Amino acid sequence: MSSLLTADLVSLDADLGAEAREVIAQLAARVAAADRATDADGLAADALAREEKSATGLPGGIAIPHCRSASVTEPTLAFARLEPKADFGAPDGPADLVFMIAAPEGAGSEHLTLLSSLARALVRPDFTASLREASDADEIVALVDGVLAPAEKKDEPAASAKPAEEEAALRVVAVTACPTGIAHTYMAADALSQAAEAAGVDFQVEPQGSSGSTPLTPDAIAAADAVIFATDVGVRDEARFAGKPVVVSGVKRAINEPAAMLEEARAAAADPNARRVTATGASPGGADEAEGASFGLRLRQWLLTGVSYMIPFVAAGGLLTALGFLFAGYDTDGAKILSDFTLFDPPPAAEHAAISSGWLTYIGAVCLVIGSYAMAFLIPALAGYIAYAMADRPGIAPGFVMGYLAAEAGTGFLGGIVGGLLAGAIAMWFARLSPPRWLAGLMPVVIIPLVTTLVAGFIMMVVLRKPIAAAMNGLEDWLTGMSDGSAVLLGAILGLMMAVDLGGPVNKAAYLFATAGLAGADLSDPDSPQMQIMAAVMIAGMVPPLAMALSTLLRPALYTEGERENGKAAWLLGAAFISEGAIPFAAADPLRVLPSMMLGSATAGAIAMAGGVTLGAPHGGVFVFFAVDQVLWFFVAIIVGMVVSALAVTALKQLGQAKTPVVA
Repeated sequence: MSSLLTADLVSLDADLGAEAREVIAQLAARVAAADRATDADGLAADALAREEKSATGLPGGIAIPHCRSASVTEPTLAFARLEPKADFGAPDGPADLVFMIAAPEGAGSEHLTLLSSLARALVRPDFTASLREASDADEIVALVDGVLAPAEKKDEPAASAKPAEEEAALRVVAVTACPTGIAHTYMAADALSQAAEAAGVDFQVEPQGSSGSTPLTPDAIAAADAVIFATDVGVRDEARFAGKPVVVSGVKRAINEPAAMLEEARAAAADPNARRVTATGASPGGADEAEGASFGLRLRQWLLTGVSYMIPFVAAGGLLTALGFLFAGYDTDGAKILSDFTLFDPPPAAEHAAISSGWLTYIGAVCLVIGSYAMAFLIPALAGYIAYAMADRPGIAPGFVMGYLAAEAGTGFLGGIVGGLLAGAIAMWFARLSPPRWLAGLMPVVIIPLVTTLVAGFIMMVVLRKPIAAAMNGLEDWLTGMSDGSAVLLGAILGLMMAVDLGGPVNKAAYLFATAGLAGADLSDPDSPQMQIMAAVMIAGMVPPLAMALSTLLRPALYTEGERENGKAAWLLGAAFISEGAIPFAAADPLRVLPSMMLGSATAGAIAMAGGVTLGAPHGGVFVFFAVDQVLWFFVAIIVGMVVSALAVTALKQLGQAKTPVVA
């Protein structure tokens, strides 16, 4: 087989265009001109199809576009040193060093082997510096040949194992997790896996998602040279990784910069002073494993852990309440019905029930009572699991108590957040003390919960309760006295928040604001501002997945095959109020997708508030239509917002789809 790279496949200081599409077209033409491909257009199309799945730009001004193609006749490398640089989607900017790897369709894993060897060399500063300083094409060929096929030192004693050890693949294990465990968790795992494959790293990942996970084996953890924790809510059973060098970040960084995180893991594995997982394990929210990380990251992890554990209470309580409305009407006193009647002696049929039946009215009353009890745990769960994220199990009891105190004192979700952080901080401080051995066993189960509850409770009751309650009452009074104009503005703002990060912290803040208000709302009041806010938030959160689904239907040629499949699933995800259904599209093209989604969601939120739509259920999407007042405006807001976003994103994508001619 001929050399993978020859001088006629090298372009130095060449202007091949400013976009990846242009550069790939030029390099494909050179491969075809060298009689290594039968069709330059076909090779370029296959390389671009691979590029659409995930950008091949790497940090440091490097890009490695690659593909298998029926047009390629033998494995080939083409190299360009660009002037000016071209955008290949790397997070740190455009690339000036581009290797195109082209393998025949039936070449098995040959092109991945080439990619692995080349990628490992490209992380070496000396190699990339040599590529930038090379004076001619022959020098480039020699440099690359030295990486891909190094000369064997036949006279070197066989007993020397050091070079083999130095070239052994880096072993890395990782854990990914996001607040809802639906989308970001698995996207981060896939991004790290792909980057590891490209870099020749022996890699295993444990996505701790909502559908469960397969834990890493003890052997895999023991053999790992380093650990990556890419989480927004921390790591379950982190003590398994005790003593391992660790790289810590939020989950989105693993999606955007997987190669950089793997290189940080490589550096940590070689650094005896690198941060390591503590012997006791980190807290579920990442307090310990993030030691040395920014306070902002740690605070975000703590808060999102609280929200993550709160969501099941919201879902269970909210949907039970919605079923109660369906069977017993919105003006039924569930507790009184349960007190005065039984299942075998049912009450009269409720006047405002969707189905007129005394027996169903009783069932609805049961749902209303159970749902109200579940919703009562909303703020205590938020505070309890914030404290748990900070201080592990010793923080749970004080956190729940502070949350209950916040709810009873009228300080709402803001009081729950403050109380959870306060309890977690105090418990975390006590946990870091070094008590005598005879006292150590009592610390986590008696002393820390007792003292933390007393100290945090005293501070909440004496110092913080009245100021937080005054702030919450002022907010409630403002909402109650809103004019129509300000209500529309509020709906637009909430819509923007729901779409700006699609399930991230800003989205969760808007959702938490709405659900906390709903928990204390008068659900029998059809004009309740809290129920209006809940409706605006849910409607706005449904728009992004529905809009992307509609856009893939309107102009399928603008999307890859995988994106078109995601578009089909997004219909159901959007209808069920799962905003994360739009994340795959936003991750691939954030500058076009996110502004479009924000525009449609803001429109939908404003229409919902203007139309007086109210909603008594905190989740469920169109499937809880029976808990909606002003159903017509509910669907009008969804449809208009969906159409606005779909048209906007389609138009923006068309503007970026200018055709680039292939240079022969």
